[in-house]
Amino acid sequence: MTDETQRFTALSARLTGFAAEDLAATGLIEAYRAVAEQELGSERYGRLLRELEEIPELPPPGGESAAGARAVAYLWYTGSWPGPPPGLVSPRAYAEGLVWKAAGLTAPAAAPGGYGSWAEGGAR
Repeated sequence: MTDETQRFTALSARLTGFAAEDLAATGLIEAYRAVAEQELGSERYGRLLRELEEIPELPPPGGESAAGARAVAYLWYTGSWPGPPPGLVSPRAYAEGLVWKAAGLTAPAAAPGGYGSWAEGGAR
């Protein structure tokens, strides 16, 4: 893991409330790092990393860093970058969205049970 990836992982852990290990288990850290840098732009992305490393609390609402922080958290929870129109990063991003983990659920249609599973254990 590169230093840049480690910094993004630490930032993401602060923003989402999930441990770095949980984020790594999604297999999406590098993909999300690339999306955040592309969408925010290299300069804004770098500033976000620096500012959130330097201050102990998250940025106050309303600033440029706060908007970037919200976008990164949104990316982790939904698998898409916010904005008109939001774009899903990948099918895996949908399945690994933190929204499902926070709710203790599996993403709908992401882990099918196989042929005929709908008939097993259902209402009779």
